Amino acid sequence: VTNPEFLKQGAAIDDFMRPDRVVIGADDERAAQVMRTLYAPLTRTGAPILVMDCASAELSKYAANAMLATRVSFMNEMANICEQFGADVDQVRSVIAADSRIGPAFLFPGVGYGGSCFPKDLRALAGFAREKGYACRILEAVEGVNEAQKSRLVEKMTAHLTSLEGKTVALWGLAFKPRTDDMREAPSIAVANGVLAGGGRVVAYDPRAMETARKVMDARVEYAPNAYEALRGADALAIATEWHEFREPDFDRMRSLMRSPVIFDGRNLFALDQMRAEGFTYVSIGR
Repeated sequence: VTNPEFLKQGAAIDDFMRPDRVVIGADDERAAQVMRTLYAPLTRTGAPILVMDCASAELSKYAANAMLATRVSFMNEMANICEQFGADVDQVRSVIAADSRIGPAFLFPGVGYGGSCFPKDLRALAGFAREKGYACRILEAVEGVNEAQKSRLVEKMTAHLTSLEGKTVALWGLAFKPRTDDMREAPSIAVANGVLAGGGRVVAYDPRAMETARKVMDARVEYAPNAYEALRGADALAIATEWHEFREPDFDRMRSLMRSPVIFDGRNLFALDQMRAEGFTYVSIGR
């Protein structure tokens, strides 16, 4: 029997107790029935138990994550195209998401995905295919777009600030996503490295990932005890993770602490009109 899991980091218990679906790969019906009985208490609300051969079950896990990663990279491509034409990716996304064939999930542009699942599973699936002599052009492009997207925020900083040399950049968010301290392939690493490579200084804060960050980030990165202290004397703020506490900050306090009220938002947390009214130079993704 094979039984792939579809648990999200930060929500594993809830996902296990209330699964979208249960996938079982089994070589015979007796084994499949044992697994159906085992999962029966968790599927009373109607979540399907999908029984299939072992190879299909194993492949489904990789395929699901590859599909989600593809959606992320597609929207990042659309965001970059929107910037070239003066369009708003949020408006474009609203049209795409309203299509019942597509839906709204994983259609938010940003500075790329990270973590242990998407990168690992995407590469594994492409690798398995290569072993059989098949080139996965889409999957290779998805990863290429994602790696390039991690550099977008630094490119925007360099363009707007002319140079990063001697500049202090506050970095909000280090974990690859909210509700975890996981730093594996986090976009924040590329952001920090890009600023440092340009001769800048990075002062970072994350609600959970500070200890992990100290182990994996460049030793030159400095850390603040809270989000506002990271802003003290900063020439700009870069946002790499969409933590809830970053969504409703005290803008007056932010302006008073920063040397220049400039925000490079890699997660599109704020409305453009709002930031203009608050007196910030605000640079986001695809808007």
